[in-house]
Parts: sequence; structure tokens; C-alpha cells
Amino acid sequence: MSDVQQRIDDIVKGSRVVLFMKGTSQFPMCGFSGRAIQVLKACGVNELTTVNVLEDEAIRQGIKEYANWPTIPQLYIDGEFVGGSDIMMEMYQSGELQQMLAPA
Repeated sequence: MSDVQQRIDDIVKGSRVVLFMKGTSQFPMCGFSGRAIQVLKACGVNELTTVNVLEDEAIRQGIKEYANWPTIPQLYIDGEFVGGSDIMMEMYQSGELQQMLAPA
């Protein structure tokens, strides 16, 4: 595992809910990242780790390889890749995302 992949792995496994996004939760830098934050807020997520991929080119490229997923944002819950904003929206509408995010 490369250094960047190890850093990403540590971030993903270090928090329950992690969102790799463009910008921050207060200032999303693209519509998809903004929508992802809105969906998580609608689910009542209070403890969220966000990683601004615009601040680190290695992580921006590395995260795409980590999950074998070409786009950002990317959501991880309990160390598992969930998907991007479209998948998050579909899961939210079906209630599946709320179930995944409910306290254990």
C-alpha cells in the first residue's frame, strides 16, 4: 500500500462517517459536495469527518484509486465505501442511508 493509500485508509478507518469532498462542510466548492453535506445533515449526522481534496492533490487522486471510484465526493461509513452524491441521494430517499447512519 502506498503512503497516500495508507493515509487515506487511516482517515477512513479513524472516524465513523467520512466524506471526501471539494471544499469544507461550511463552504462546499462544488454542487455535488454541497448536496452530499445537505443529505448528511438531513440524516442528522453530527459527527462527520470531511477531507477537502482540493488541499492535497495526492489525496485527490489517491481516493479515486482507493475505492476504484472516479468521482468526488465519496462517503464512507464504518470504514466501508458507500458512494457519491447520486447514490447518497437515492439511499436517502429510500431510507437506507438513515438506517446505515443510525447509532449502533
